[in-house]
Amino acid sequence: MKAPLFLTALATAVLLSGCSDKEAAVNQAQDISADALTQIRQLGFSAENVQRDEDGNYVVEGDILLSPADLSNQAAVQLLRVGQDEQYRTTNTVSGTRTITISVSSQLPSAYITAIDEVVRRFNAENLRITFSRVSAGGNISIVRASGSYLASAGFPTSAGEPFNQVKVNSRSIGTANPTTYIATILAHEIGHCIGFRHTDYMDRSYSCGGATSNEGASTVGAVLIPGTPSAADPNSWMLACIGSGQNRPFNANDRTALGYIY
Repeated sequence: MKAPLFLTALATAVLLSGCSDKEAAVNQAQDISADALTQIRQLGFSAENVQRDEDGNYVVEGDILLSPADLSNQAAVQLLRVGQDEQYRTTNTVSGTRTITISVSSQLPSAYITAIDEVVRRFNAENLRITFSRVSAGGNISIVRASGSYLASAGFPTSAGEPFNQVKVNSRSIGTANPTTYIATILAHEIGHCIGFRHTDYMDRSYSCGGATSNEGASTVGAVLIPGTPSAADPNSWMLACIGSGQNRPFNANDRTALGYIY
């Protein structure tokens, strides 16, 4: 059983189906207004299975965080290429050669510290111009506990070249088993968003999620093809939209190409 990474809406994890009646029912249950859904579509994001977090933000496409202020942003869409299954980045990426610090909230189980240490190891093993380090508090990216029906969420880098500063995780839903594999894969995926990566199956998330064909859309953050990534489907990428429970996805060869090209 595969779940939208990492943002399956309900605890029962209904996959995207393309059914408008189901979409309306889920959105109504989450108290998502018609105006908000229209604004989400106008920004180029999917309006299926939209969630609200405890801070009033919108979680779209499984794990992308949009604030109410983002919904009023009608900046021009930046779509540079529409491909098949290649890997994509956002228009903004992290600038400079630097170390990005990551802190884990004390409200999270110790398994999440173990998982972040594995995430740091995975990224640093790639010898990128950005490196990662776990700190006790005040990280450039904070891993914090969230409630609600989604599993995790994150955003994209700022126009100033800073990583998105927070990953929210629903530790009650994710649990504490397999911290160096499953949990590390979830957190590495969300940190991938924080540094500017979109879903590998951006053009058709049904590839990893099942259900109807669904193009996530360019949105105002952009969907820029990463040269050198394959046009064929990539079943093992760390940035696929959905993942099976307990699955481990360390970086594959195509992920390394994408990371090396950007960083």
